[in-house]
Amino acid sequence: MKGPAGVGPVEDHRGREKGALVYPVFSRRSRGLSLGVNLFPDQKSCSFDCPYCEVFPFETGLRFDTALMEEALIETIGRAMHTPIRDICFSGNGEPTGSPLLFEALPATARIRERYAPGAALVLISNATGLLNDKTFEFLRGLAAGPEGLVIWLKLDAATPRWYAAINRSAVPHERLLSRIGEFAALAPVTIQTMLCTVGGMAPPAEESAAWERFVTGLAGTGGAGLRAVQLYGKARPAPEDPLAARLPDAYLEDRAASLRRRLVLAGRGSVPVEVYP
Repeated sequence: MKGPAGVGPVEDHRGREKGALVYPVFSRRSRGLSLGVNLFPDQKSCSFDCPYCEVFPFETGLRFDTALMEEALIETIGRAMHTPIRDICFSGNGEPTGSPLLFEALPATARIRERYAPGAALVLISNATGLLNDKTFEFLRGLAAGPEGLVIWLKLDAATPRWYAAINRSAVPHERLLSRIGEFAALAPVTIQTMLCTVGGMAPPAEESAAWERFVTGLAGTGGAGLRAVQLYGKARPAPEDPLAARLPDAYLEDRAASLRRRLVLAGRGSVPVEVYP
């Protein structure tokens, strides 16, 4: 299968850096074929600066265009032939909620999905910084609760300011970000995804792991929609800043998952899946 931008299914998402608006990828977290929608075909644009980020420096003369994206998405769905499409996912070369075109691109994609790939989920992968904007907050909440059934994966790499400064390196206020994640999870179901890796040779400190568990368990206990699932994943792809960030042993991820599962059981939310992707 080849996409309209000449990008075949890949394991490392590097097709995004060739300017593809839509790129097929075999995703471990989607457990199959995922069609990525890239709002930033020109260059990386993100409110985080994570040392494990796999997006290499690049620049093209391209700009995102919703009409071209629709054409590319329909063609890519057609080229999938008999391969089941697990989801259509907004991620790409940066933070999707940072693009004003998200407000037209997501509904357009939902319409195409309904017509051409009704079995596929519609997914947004976000670092949650867009939730600080009230318009974006309400827009995403509406799509999650509405017929579009938007599935939202929110990044939560750090629950303490110290680890946040190391692994996300963002100017966005950490306390405000955590508060907004909590507010959103009380209104719409979310999947929390957390990267577990070393930074500068250091694993997440014990106080970070404990704070992260408390926060995630608190999301599971919200009075609204709460926690759909938790995804713990390890560093599996090369990054421009290697070896600043590096893999942790698989056993570390499994131990963190087991600890969270025990805490969720004690909180009466043992049905929340905690998944590990080393």
